[in-house]
Amino acid sequence: MATGVLDGKVAIVTGAAMGMGEATARVFAAAGAHVLVSDINAELGEATAERIREAGGDASFHRTDVSNAADAAAMVRTAVERYGRLDCAVNNAAVTPDTHPIAELDEQEWDRVLAVDLKGVALSLKYELTQLLAQGDGGSIVNIGSVSSSRPQPNNAAYVAAKHGVIGLTKVASLENAPHGIRVNTVCPGAIDTPMIRGALETAGFTEAEFAPVLSLFGRFGKPEEVAQASLWLCSGQSSYVTGAVLAVDAGYTSR
Repeated sequence: MATGVLDGKVAIVTGAAMGMGEATARVFAAAGAHVLVSDINAELGEATAERIREAGGDASFHRTDVSNAADAAAMVRTAVERYGRLDCAVNNAAVTPDTHPIAELDEQEWDRVLAVDLKGVALSLKYELTQLLAQGDGGSIVNIGSVSSSRPQPNNAAYVAAKHGVIGLTKVASLENAPHGIRVNTVCPGAIDTPMIRGALETAGFTEAEFAPVLSLFGRFGKPEEVAQASLWLCSGQSSYVTGAVLAVDAGYTSR
């Protein structure tokens, strides 16, 4: 993707302190966007924004708990106050998947995963869409799903339910907002080399060499930047006829 495709645009990226969110914030800034880096982790989020500025991009940090409506509203309000408007958003914030079979479901674990991975997307959408509708000149939102949005995994009931729900939210939002020129799509990453997947491998007792061939036709984990490029395309004018879509960035995992 060439730089400059988001010149002058204002973008919000949630969960941007590390992993795919951090890479997305960097890629969007390199493409010319003013980026609001949003995360609950203030130290790492500020560091992301600082790295972007050091590289010549424009970014600032806003601490957000996306599972809290007041925080989600303040996130969008802050982007508009700092940069004048909102053009696109990537709703990436998520927490580590649950680890129990349904017969041993942990209610606290269920509530934690659904609060961030599903409710957090819904609340972010609510306030992002409200702002885009008020502006009246379109926009683009990408919700980050997962291969678990279409292929269930054992012992991940809450995460699988949440990521299935992300696709449902995307489809409803795309239907409701297409008449207003607002596009809403989902990117579903596969095995991407992030702290989350490294932690899951450690918990399961697997190495990348053992597990990557199971999750990827390429036999390797994806890079966070490879997911970020998919979100960049969907937020750019180059995807102007795309809405309600589910784009897998999974090295063929869900097609096997």
